[in-house]
Amino acid sequence: MMNVFALLAPLALMLPLSSPSDAHEATPQPAHLDPKFAPILEAGLGLQDRTAMDAIHEIPVQNQVRIEQRVIVRISPRRNVSRQSLAADASQVRSQRYEERKMDKCIPVERIAGVQTGSGNRLLLFLRDRRIVTASLEKSCRARDFYSGFYLERNEDGKLCADRDKLQSRSGANCEIDRLRQLVAVAD
Repeated sequence: MMNVFALLAPLALMLPLSSPSDAHEATPQPAHLDPKFAPILEAGLGLQDRTAMDAIHEIPVQNQVRIEQRVIVRISPRRNVSRQSLAADASQVRSQRYEERKMDKCIPVERIAGVQTGSGNRLLLFLRDRRIVTASLEKSCRARDFYSGFYLERNEDGKLCADRDKLQSRSGANCEIDRLRQLVAVAD
């Protein structure tokens, strides 16, 4: 955009300056707006010929308006925590065992706080209420393609659903979610 201004600035300096009084006279109006312009009448054409000429030069009127809205949500990887907190959490994670449990096919997108790659074709979704959900991707997809998060087109219901929604990684992979499961800590 800046290059256009740089090119047009010298051109503007070369144009002659005119006073406001003769600006109206110097600027020609389009023929269809000038009341003095009547070449059809001067040429002696009949009424039938004039309507045919008017039809050719008529500007079509558009009566249709289409408004589209597209919202794309970016889910980024889980934030790094401080090293002290990480060391404390690591000892707790090693001692806990998790199992997958069935859950609804959909979760609200606004509840997703972060994502982390899992093994194979599974992503770990961290929810704002401290729950962890695994999202299994279709067989041809790898979870490691989503190491830097994913994009999701927001639906009317505002939910991320299995067997419906596709996730797009920043590298371009496009994968559908096959199933959602909740990870629950199990006491040994």
